[in-house]
Amino acid sequence: LPVTTQGSQQTQPPQKHYGITSPISLAAPKETDCILTQKLIETLKPFGVFEEEEELQRRILILGKLNNLVKEWIREISESKNLPQSVIENVGGKIFTFGSYRLGVHTKGADIDALCVAPRHVDRSDFFTSFYDKLKLQEEVKDLRAVEEAFVPVIKLCFDGIEIDILFARLALQTIPEDLDLRDDSLLKNLDIRCIRSLNGCRVTDEILHLVPNIDNFRLTLRAIKLWAKRHNIYSNILGFLGGVSWAMLVARTCQLYPNAIASTLVHKFFLVFSKWEWPNPVLLKQPEECNLNLPVWDPRVNPSDRYHLMPIITPAYPQQNSTYNVSVSTRMVMVEEFKQGLAITDEILLSKAEWSKLFEAPNFFQKYKHYIVLLASAPTEKQRLEWVGLVESKIRILVGSLEKNEFITLAHVNPQSFPAPKENPDKEEFRTMWVIGLVFKKTENSENLSVDLTYDIQSFTDTVYRQAINSKMFEVDMKIAAMHVKRKQLHQLLPNHVLQKRKEGVKLTALNDSSLDLSMDSDNSMSVPSPTSATKTSPLNSSGSSQGRNSPAPAVTAASVTNIQATEVSVPQVNSSESSGGTSSESIPQTATQPAISPPPKPTVSRVVSSTRNAANSGNAATKIPTPIVGVKRTSSPHKEESPKKTKTEEEQLDTETSTTQSETIQTAASLLASQKTSSTDLSDIPALPANPIPVIKNSIKLRLNR
Repeated sequence: LPVTTQGSQQTQPPQKHYGITSPISLAAPKETDCILTQKLIETLKPFGVFEEEEELQRRILILGKLNNLVKEWIREISESKNLPQSVIENVGGKIFTFGSYRLGVHTKGADIDALCVAPRHVDRSDFFTSFYDKLKLQEEVKDLRAVEEAFVPVIKLCFDGIEIDILFARLALQTIPEDLDLRDDSLLKNLDIRCIRSLNGCRVTDEILHLVPNIDNFRLTLRAIKLWAKRHNIYSNILGFLGGVSWAMLVARTCQLYPNAIASTLVHKFFLVFSKWEWPNPVLLKQPEECNLNLPVWDPRVNPSDRYHLMPIITPAYPQQNSTYNVSVSTRMVMVEEFKQGLAITDEILLSKAEWSKLFEAPNFFQKYKHYIVLLASAPTEKQRLEWVGLVESKIRILVGSLEKNEFITLAHVNPQSFPAPKENPDKEEFRTMWVIGLVFKKTENSENLSVDLTYDIQSFTDTVYRQAINSKMFEVDMKIAAMHVKRKQLHQLLPNHVLQKRKEGVKLTALNDSSLDLSMDSDNSMSVPSPTSATKTSPLNSSGSSQGRNSPAPAVTAASVTNIQATEVSVPQVNSSESSGGTSSESIPQTATQPAISPPPKPTVSRVVSSTRNAANSGNAATKIPTPIVGVKRTSSPHKEESPKKTKTEEEQLDTETSTTQSETIQTAASLLASQKTSSTDLSDIPALPANPIPVIKNSIKLRLNR
């Protein structure tokens, strides 16, 4: 690690050694560090990262009630199974906490992650039946729901206003003692894999707390880093950034390397260490131990798939796992850029050239790029929308993965913040959510005309989502996904003004740091986790083109329709912009085994000229379409003033649509949203009659022509 050691101070007798390497510096804090730390605390307070004592006591009380309920329930189960009275009296049972609450860094109103530990005679089925019924009888309990089929089965509830997720683990013990230490590896012997997964959260959290030199310094630093990550929209495990436990491990490693430092120094050192870290070298808090329990652990020497992880951060408890297997080329690029900017800002703060507030200013994602893909998910009811959005969101990283493998795309940057989408039809009850992905196109040397066809990437993504929805019996007829290409200046038609804020000519993107969103809510499941801002300093593409929308027609239509479409012209002048950072994204990065194994039709090669007639029938799929409106945004406009440093461009965008009369209703779908626009485009695929059990396959066509 290229970090210089600060002059070693004479400190107390030799202290305990933390981590797998010796510390970088043992320097004790100076008075200026203490003053800066106090200023950091004052800056953090308005963001709601500290909970009031009263609220904390309320949480402790609620967990106490829950703990008593667990003990009572286990006694009842023991009696019903005719255990001896002597065993029943000492049978125990306990609620353990993990995650941000256990680490002591939860924010106001954050949920609590809990684990119910039971003795061997209590089954998981008891937890989801009799314990669930017991919770149902409690008057403080609202919104009770069981998710028994999840990867880690869970009961979710709201107890007296606090949201709690309760996992279940049954240990191979006759009784559960009060002083049980879950870090003991021998507890894992003979356990069901779901119990091992459920125990993992607690074991990892407890290990982290035992592996840092000073818990108070660790907590304050972690609060600051988590707020920074949320404000900069790089806090979302599900979308390929980092979740709470990964941020905690990075901060813990920093604390190990600077064991005597306090928070103001540690925040700075965090950015120093991880802006220079040579990924994919793993971050480890301790040397992995082998337990001979034959559980799969992260080990690139043994598991070929582990060799392709881009940013490994390894959990310290057996079985060791990589907590960041979702990270992609693009998300890592975005995060490393953010680390570098964080270092530059904290350098200024330490030199008294800036205040802490500068670190927590939120950049504007919607000024950063010239091209965006907007994904829309819609469902007929709010309950269905929640399920549908959860599924779509969990698959977005697959789309990002295939976009960044496109030979013309350098970066595909998804904003983890989701937004309510404008209604397609004001008279129809419909719940819509959208996500925005920023695109950076590669500058290529020798070609005059480049055609970029994103149709395959979008289609294989929608195909995956629909198939999973159907396989898990979740799919309902009016659940839809749509995608469209939108230019920066068109975003105002889709997004609320308070999100876009500062937008106009000549604004240097590095100076954008406005956001009205308070993103201090603690959430590892990025349902509405903040949006990332990639740190490319200039906006990616100089473009004068515009988007092409697609509208899939109503289901029972049998007439085939073909759309004549002239490809959008997107000009990319040869400017020296920081967007061409590295050629990594054209490498085909193998995906981890966790991705669904969908094998769509072979990817079409990207042709030099887009054919003017697109027959979007996918012969490889005898499947058909469920109506999936995709709102098209198309607009003729002159280039931004600041967008043509070298040449002015004239541009013609034409759209010839020859469609059969059956399509009138689909074209209307865009009308309510895009009434202000000059033209709206539709790209309609062939629609065979619906078979008895349809698998919807979306033929989303997004084609851009990059012009020199």
